[in-house]
Amino acid sequence: MSFERPLPASLSPSRLQDFQSCPRKFQHASIDRIPQPATKATALGRFVHYVLEQIFQLEAHERNVDKVADHLEGAVIAILTDDVRSDLGLTEETIPAFVREAEVISKNYFELEDATARQVEGVEQRINVEISGVPLVGILDRLDREADGSLTIVDYKTGRVPNANYMTSTFANTELYAAMCEASLNEMPARIRLFYVGAKEVIERPVTEIVVNARRKAAQTAWTSINTYYADGEFPAKPSANSCRFCAYKEICRGNGVNVPS
Repeated sequence: MSFERPLPASLSPSRLQDFQSCPRKFQHASIDRIPQPATKATALGRFVHYVLEQIFQLEAHERNVDKVADHLEGAVIAILTDDVRSDLGLTEETIPAFVREAEVISKNYFELEDATARQVEGVEQRINVEISGVPLVGILDRLDREADGSLTIVDYKTGRVPNANYMTSTFANTELYAAMCEASLNEMPARIRLFYVGAKEVIERPVTEIVVNARRKAAQTAWTSINTYYADGEFPAKPSANSCRFCAYKEICRGNGVNVPS
């Protein structure tokens, strides 16, 4: 078969993760462009990201927990669209409880570090680069300059802290972002800091050239395979318990005869 739509012009770290999880998922999301319904987890994540993004647009001395309330209404307008409300079954009666939960999670951040002490280089910073022939695009939650002059990639997470078995995949996206920063800014970040604001925990990992180089090679390998599958007209499905568990497309796959785990 041939596809009606073109390949995306660039590959984001999240779409790369889709492909590595299951090429068919990448096809549905990035080529067929079948919308993925919002979930409570994704909506909460986007809501909290919006609030913290607005706060870090402020001058350092203005960043405090009291500012969270100032941006809740804006987040409702920006994030809780009609489609999201429909997907989540939110009503005028249930929206306030959702907003309160998001407010608590947003305020948790201020228990994890002093926002006024952070020197921020970029907030929701878009990076568009080519690495080893792979066009990459992504948006950093935050990029900080430390007192010693080094850079830190900051990423907010609203889910649970992963156990040790999943730590490598947890950092995979941001390690690719480190390579993208080096290509775009001519400077390799020294560390990655993940704020699990829902759980009120922080995990951090130093950036190493060995790992970043592995992420570059993985992106290059994936991009080659993506182009091959596109030319062949078929992205194979690779069902597994992990990849299918929360996939929005599993019913489509079942309808196409894929043996999706229950």
